[in-house]
Amino acid sequence: MKLLNQYLREQFGCKVYKIAINGGFTCPNRDGTIDTRGCIFCSGYGSGDFAEDASKSVFEQIEDGKKRVEAKMPSKGKNGKENGKYIAYFQAFTNTYGPVERLRTLYMDAVSHPDVVCISIATRPDCLGKGVLSLLSEINKIKPVWVELGLQTIHEKSAEYIRRGYDLSVYDKAVKDLNNIGIETITHVILGLPGERREDMLETVRYVAESGSKGIKLQLLHVIEGTDLAKDFRAGNFKCMSMDEYVDLIYECVKILPDDMVIHRMTGDGARKTLIAPLWSLDKKRVLNAINHRISVLNNPKLVSDNGKE
Repeated sequence: MKLLNQYLREQFGCKVYKIAINGGFTCPNRDGTIDTRGCIFCSGYGSGDFAEDASKSVFEQIEDGKKRVEAKMPSKGKNGKENGKYIAYFQAFTNTYGPVERLRTLYMDAVSHPDVVCISIATRPDCLGKGVLSLLSEINKIKPVWVELGLQTIHEKSAEYIRRGYDLSVYDKAVKDLNNIGIETITHVILGLPGERREDMLETVRYVAESGSKGIKLQLLHVIEGTDLAKDFRAGNFKCMSMDEYVDLIYECVKILPDDMVIHRMTGDGARKTLIAPLWSLDKKRVLNAINHRISVLNNPKLVSDNGKE
């Protein structure tokens, strides 16, 4: 497996930061096309809790994001030379769900920014029609396009519980279609879904490793205020993993992944004001240090893939 920071330097020759964009989208799991409640774990922000202000243009959001990054990690060295570039990450809700011409405007606004080297688009596998695929292929000829697919689990019972709203075959087709047009695919997996055993989670990771996806995000299950998942948690219907359990699970996941797969994430960010559990995940530095220590035996002593907040 490869690490995101390492991979980005190989691809773009510099440090690359991710800026979360809010394109003002909704989701077929919220607008009544499939459901109105959303996935059981999804926050009111459509998992875009750290995204920029949707009332601004994409170009303006990128500028705002740059200012935030540069306040923490200046992108220019002492000689004034640029040390870093940016990925425009369309994060909130389903970012291919809309008229193709509207998508074109948003994506072109991102790729036209001189400091953006790539755009990454979070979406559902069932929202990649022919028109969208054609547009993605077109944009990919200008700057690299990544598509992030929210799979979460391969297990039907879990998929029904989280209200995912599509079959596993839809994911398979999406990966195949994207590979056919040269689009790099990243698959989101949630670890710790209620009712899933350790082996169930590892089965999902194995499946993704063999699916044709080029990258993977291993996301710790977060219980967020205001979600139906929070109701089940408070009712005592399930427990979250301990930090030790999660670190050991990540170790097992990493061993499964092929050498050419990029790990884009190994934990996750939850907004402090809305996170109910597990509260240990708020100390992200501690969690990543524990993961590094656990998997150092794999001869990767600095296996930190998280590339800034998403």
